[in-house]
Amino acid sequence: MTEQDKATLERALKLKTRIKKKKPKFVRQESWRYKRLKESWRRPRGIDNKMRRKIKGWPPTVSVGYRGPKAARGLHPSGYNDVLVYNTEELEKINPKTQAIRIAHTVGKRKRAKILVAARKKKIKILNFKEAEEVVREEEKETVEEEKPKEKEEQKKVSEKEKIRRKQKTKKRKTRTEKR
Repeated sequence: MTEQDKATLERALKLKTRIKKKKPKFVRQESWRYKRLKESWRRPRGIDNKMRRKIKGWPPTVSVGYRGPKAARGLHPSGYNDVLVYNTEELEKINPKTQAIRIAHTVGKRKRAKILVAARKKKIKILNFKEAEEVVREEEKETVEEEKPKEKEEQKKVSEKEKIRRKQKTKKRKTRTEKR
């Protein structure tokens, strides 16, 4: 890729994000009215249909004007083509300058680790992998969350012991009153 191509691609990606912010959520006609109709887009086709006729106050319909720039179409926001990978052999077909990988969710830990090592050697960008620092932060959060239930369990144990003591005290009081 030349510098000029990179510049046009960057501009196209910025334009794509701006257009995407303005783009409305296209909904099926009267999906807000009936529970049985899902919001997934269906083109309105009726003769008297208000959405089809683009009457003011009715939701917008899908049209070419909402489309993004051709250079940025189908690209990840980072500017790479998104490629789904299942094993290390598929990494050989990837161009690290234009493509980035996404490891399939069905891949296990062992194979995922092999793919990560091979991708780093070839300097391929990985879209669905958090760096080591982020992984460490998440693990710390998990340990903190695990400690909280332990504290609650300890409090429960203490409260149970107190209940037992109170019962014993009340028994002693009852026996004293009975003797009198």
